[in-house]
Amino acid sequence: MSDNAVSVQNLRKAFGSKVVLDNVSFEVPHGQTFALLGRNGVGKTTMIRTLLGLLPCDSGVLRVAGCDPAANPIELRRRVGYLAEDQSMYEWMTPMELCRFLEPFYPTWDAGLANQYLDRFEIPRQTRIERLSKGQTVKLGLAVALAHSPEVAILDDPALGLDPVSRKEFNRDLVEHLQAEGRTVIYSSHLLDEVEAVADVVAILDRGRIIRQGPPETLRTEIQRIVLPHEIVRQTSSPVGLLDARRHGENWEVVIDGASGFLKELAAAGHIAKATDMTLDDIFEACVIGRPQAWASA
Repeated sequence: MSDNAVSVQNLRKAFGSKVVLDNVSFEVPHGQTFALLGRNGVGKTTMIRTLLGLLPCDSGVLRVAGCDPAANPIELRRRVGYLAEDQSMYEWMTPMELCRFLEPFYPTWDAGLANQYLDRFEIPRQTRIERLSKGQTVKLGLAVALAHSPEVAILDDPALGLDPVSRKEFNRDLVEHLQAEGRTVIYSSHLLDEVEAVADVVAILDRGRIIRQGPPETLRTEIQRIVLPHEIVRQTSSPVGLLDARRHGENWEVVIDGASGFLKELAAAGHIAKATDMTLDDIFEACVIGRPQAWASA
């Protein structure tokens, strides 16, 4: 068995002349939680739909839970649990009726496990789905996505529309019940604070490409903010890995991928500076909307 639950190599997907995914590659080992971050409209949902075999890719090689999504879509659905951002269910059903309805579609459906999830997530069994809160509906979607014990869980912006408390509660359940069971999770989101606490690896998707990838702690170690006097910026060439540069009066605030190397270069030139850590939200902002070209204006 491969060490990777998900493997994507050189994936390309276009709609007419618009290229949505351009030569995207990544791998997700078994048991890892992989967060796919990006602004709305950058291709996260398109990526997930190709992984599920709902959209054909133009080129590339995909394997999800040992399956080729295009060649084996039915077997893939037996091995994967999916929670969509706009999950729709039969609102006139109760959670118990929904579970009984879905059971015949999955040979590995475990009614006892479904009941455990309903208990854990505190979902009322006999209340019509239309009367459930938004948070309860999302958790019900997660319960039915996991009741057949999938090898891989794919969650497409699952907490979209939830209030901050409900999002934190959802992530607590995600950590306690998916990561504790060692499941492989692909978690798409544009809300950075959601994924920072749960992701083993973060990938930032922008303009159809993964522009940065790594464990959150690695990103925070390697991408840092440095404040420099204007005179130093004026006399120094733009550093490798510069993501953003902003002038504030007589100082510049710069964000650099590989800040430690640049600090050594400054020290060798007789300049002492100090780097400060950034949140994942700040790192994401620098990667996708940073203005490194501003350095040249100095």
